Amino acid sequence: MALMLNTDAAVIQDEAHGGGLDAARAAWPDAPDPWIDLSTGINPWCYPLPPIPAQAWTRLPETAALGALHQAAALCYGAPGAEHVVAAPGTQAVIQWLPRLVPRNGVAILGPTYAEHAACWRLAGHDTMMVPDLEAALGSGAGVVVVVNPNNPDGRVLERDTLLRAAATLGRRGGWLVVDEAFMDVDPVHSLAADVDHPALLVLRSFGKFYGLAGLRLGFVLAAPASATILRRAIGPWAVPGPAIALASMALADRSWADRMRQRLAASARDLDDCLSRGGLALRGGTPLFRLVSHPDATQVAEALAGRGILVRRFADRPTLLRFGLPADTAALDRLRVALGAIASTGCGKGQG
Repeated sequence: MALMLNTDAAVIQDEAHGGGLDAARAAWPDAPDPWIDLSTGINPWCYPLPPIPAQAWTRLPETAALGALHQAAALCYGAPGAEHVVAAPGTQAVIQWLPRLVPRNGVAILGPTYAEHAACWRLAGHDTMMVPDLEAALGSGAGVVVVVNPNNPDGRVLERDTLLRAAATLGRRGGWLVVDEAFMDVDPVHSLAADVDHPALLVLRSFGKFYGLAGLRLGFVLAAPASATILRRAIGPWAVPGPAIALASMALADRSWADRMRQRLAASARDLDDCLSRGGLALRGGTPLFRLVSHPDATQVAEALAGRGILVRRFADRPTLLRFGLPADTAALDRLRVALGAIASTGCGKGQG
């Protein structure tokens, strides 16, 4: 499917997301400080911030530096080469650009999942549908299929071979498979990064979640070289700032840090599971960066936690579910444990802690 600019796309509107501590503080002004934000899937232990060369701040990014970042990303993710990598100011920007580069088409999105995918394709004028599985997506006749793998918020993982067969099917009909691997760093065995020579496959990777540096706003598209070239031209020059290029080039090359962090995240997720289950919440899925739970009074649980200065992610369309990110330290985990115990013992009211 050829890429072409769609100039009459609608304006993207706000979707509900994690974060938003300012709004939480306004809604619960009597909640104790400091707040504990468990509403995102961002690693609470960020990559150590190294010294950044002064020229990264004072000069426009050089082509060689960006090329080094592409090479570091290719090696880290397992892409065939730097020519397959496109750096962008966050995967959210890519999610918004892609629908404007594709002729209007049917788009099937495996869901429920990250809401921005459907919002961005729909508002760009595409006929967008949410489907429960890959079979339904391929059977819909859609020209574009979007899969978040591992999925947000339930952590569902589709096997590599299954996705490659889907890419082959879409390729035969001139379509695309877009695989959002924002949370793949925690267990990269299922990644399709090595397979992006396939012309029907686009893989998105997020830097900020695993490396705990969401404010850096950096993400990548992994694609066949012809598609990568078109995407680079669409993004334009100097889209990624010099400090982000310098820091990410170092972080992506630091395999020992990544290996240690995967072990730490897995252990912390187990501790969180124990805390949540003892608090009366039923585990429904997740990744080492977040856990999805259910409770018949999940909305009331979330509000009671907010009254105690703990913010979690809730879902307006699925009111029995909550998502918890990882507490940053033992004190935060203990505070969550005490709060859930108090809520369980008193019901699910809005009591203050």
